[in-house]
Amino acid sequence: MSDFTAACVQLRSGKNIAENIEQCSDLIRQAAAAGARFVQTPEMTNVLVRSRDELMERIAGEDEDLTIGQLRKLAEELGVWIHIGSIAVRFGDKVANRGFLLSPEGRIAARYSKIHMFDVDLPNGESWRESATYEPGTKAVITDLPWAHLGMAICYDVRFPAIFREQAKQGAEILSAPAAFTRQTGEAHWHVLQRARAIENGAYMISAAQGGRHEDGRETYGHSLIVDPWGVVIGEIDHDEPGFLTAVIKPEETGKARQRIPAIANERDFSVEIVRQVQEAMN
Repeated sequence: MSDFTAACVQLRSGKNIAENIEQCSDLIRQAAAAGARFVQTPEMTNVLVRSRDELMERIAGEDEDLTIGQLRKLAEELGVWIHIGSIAVRFGDKVANRGFLLSPEGRIAARYSKIHMFDVDLPNGESWRESATYEPGTKAVITDLPWAHLGMAICYDVRFPAIFREQAKQGAEILSAPAAFTRQTGEAHWHVLQRARAIENGAYMISAAQGGRHEDGRETYGHSLIVDPWGVVIGEIDHDEPGFLTAVIKPEETGKARQRIPAIANERDFSVEIVRQVQEAMN
């Protein structure tokens, strides 16, 4: 397994899909010129719109999606792998929050639909109900890169360790959670969650992010990250402005980390016993 340079592209996607594609494409070109052979974009690369009706008016099905079409051409032109963190695509009367891996030949090599829906009321008054708009996926995905195996996930999935554990057990050396983390949750949890998933699985985490105040009024945290299998942040955009970062990925470091801390090999099945002390005492 040879080393390669990976990049995260950080965006501030708005409502205009064409403008989002233009900014994203420019940053991918810059990352490729800096030596990146694998470039990841954030969740909702194509558009960020809070209104369900407005979102449905702007997006298309996978076959007609402008972002996929343009980035497939760009992957072929630049000869790089592009991991579209996710886009919103029509899926029947709902929407799929779906990521795509594009090969240097411009083909769709893999796709993954976000499994976990962010349905929450935050203390600052923000309320999100992704399940009202999006159809959740049902399958975790691992796919091949020339250098390593990539596990695909999206944003809120990072809070559900079982996905990443199973991907690691099935051979993934690189894990990912491209995101549009809210500022509030990002400030509290973004770094620790990314590092935790890397450490507990002895794997790289590559997670491009949305950042800043968006046209629809939301605020996202930014701070795109690449974390190595020992939990060290080896690349970060330490702000919420659009941009890109690069870092060298050394797939053999995964094997070294898993030898030093063989948590996957040492894992055992177990059951949970509930002992109700208070109830027994009352009886």
